[in-house]
Amino acid sequence: MVWSRRALGRTPWVLAGYHRVMNIRILVLALTVSLVTAPGAVGQGVVVDQGAFSVRLRGQAVGTEDFVIRRAGMGREDAVFASGVVRTRIGTATQEVKPLLRASPPDWSAVSYQVDVTGPDAIDVRISRTGRRYVATIRSEIGDEDREFQAQANTRVVELGVAHHYYFLRDVREGVAVHVLEPRSRRQVTLTSSAPSDVDLTLGPSLVSARRVQFDSDQGDLRIVWFDRQGRVLRVEIPSLGYVAERTDLVG
Repeated sequence: MVWSRRALGRTPWVLAGYHRVMNIRILVLALTVSLVTAPGAVGQGVVVDQGAFSVRLRGQAVGTEDFVIRRAGMGREDAVFASGVVRTRIGTATQEVKPLLRASPPDWSAVSYQVDVTGPDAIDVRISRTGRRYVATIRSEIGDEDREFQAQANTRVVELGVAHHYYFLRDVREGVAVHVLEPRSRRQVTLTSSAPSDVDLTLGPSLVSARRVQFDSDQGDLRIVWFDRQGRVLRVEIPSLGYVAERTDLVG
């Protein structure tokens, strides 16, 4: 469901919707503050992966992605924080995407997420989980929106065009369906893992051992991901988009 500020008026049912919108925004703000100020968050904790990808679209080099994934906290506060910067050229302009995700081990379900996009298609998204739903505040050039997304026990956030988010699919077993949110596109998709295969992957001048996994989507956009033995993402391919992200920091 979507609400727009322009739709607000003075009738009782609209006022009720307005108060619901305000409650959602207050909740998102409070949980977002919790995300970025949690003990050990973002800049602290143990680094589980850090690196860079090159990004190509339909065979053309268009940008880069730098990221770091950290694990922090103990017990009920145990969490994994993934942050990064994706820079791509769109026509003559440069788009910069800065995602920040908090996930809960051991199933890597999304707790909170925010992404700031500058340049073409600028947008600001804040999402937090509360009970059986995710509440989101989205600000873009077309206006402000408040949305709710379904929450399942295994819901992950995998933003389109953010390769390091596939780290959170590394433990999905063959035949298991995973509920995935793509916040910028406002989509909810189901990805089902195929049987993994052991392959040799060429990264620059290097040949490395990898585990290739195909994720079939209920919306038709197949994803193929290569992981190393440590579960690090080496390469992501979405054939329907001509999208390829490939690690550059592990080349040597």
